[in-house]
Amino acid sequence: MSAEPIAYADVNHEAALKYAVQFTDHRWAQVIEGRIVLVPRTWDHEKVAAKIRGQLRARVDELGCTSGSGSLDFPGSANWYVPSLAVVPERLAAGAGALTPDQTLLIVEVTCESNGDIDRVVKRKRYAQYGAPLHLLADRQNRTCTLFSEPHDLGYAVVDGPHPFGTPIRLPEPFGLLLDTEGF
Repeated sequence: MSAEPIAYADVNHEAALKYAVQFTDHRWAQVIEGRIVLVPRTWDHEKVAAKIRGQLRARVDELGCTSGSGSLDFPGSANWYVPSLAVVPERLAAGAGALTPDQTLLIVEVTCESNGDIDRVVKRKRYAQYGAPLHLLADRQNRTCTLFSEPHDLGYAVVDGPHPFGTPIRLPEPFGLLLDTEGF
């Protein structure tokens, strides 16, 4: 007895893509606007992410949070991102396969040549639509940092930057610190 074929229209394509990307052998596989995208991480990229993580470490611990590159789901859309860095409450991160942007305190994207435009435009729009309260873009190609805050459906209401690398960026509460971007 053979199985009945499944009609294309009967398949939950969003769920299928998100399931498939979790089982690739590539740690940085993402679903961006319905396409599986493999993002190569370079040492230059990792250097910038590590500098940011290092400056946030003490405050992240004080807030009872954790930071890392865990998966973010965008329910109702064909998007599944792995940000360069996100800060999330430890209670939400424990045992979580993926969180949603509104469950983060901060999302950081460090651009790569292969996906800079995706980080600058597509991800910024989606992070705002899904309520990420703070989004920091470290644009390595343009050598600038921009902080986005006050998300809504059409984007972020407040944009601080772009500032050239080397200009300190004030991260508002709950962080309340000045981020040194020298050496990015």
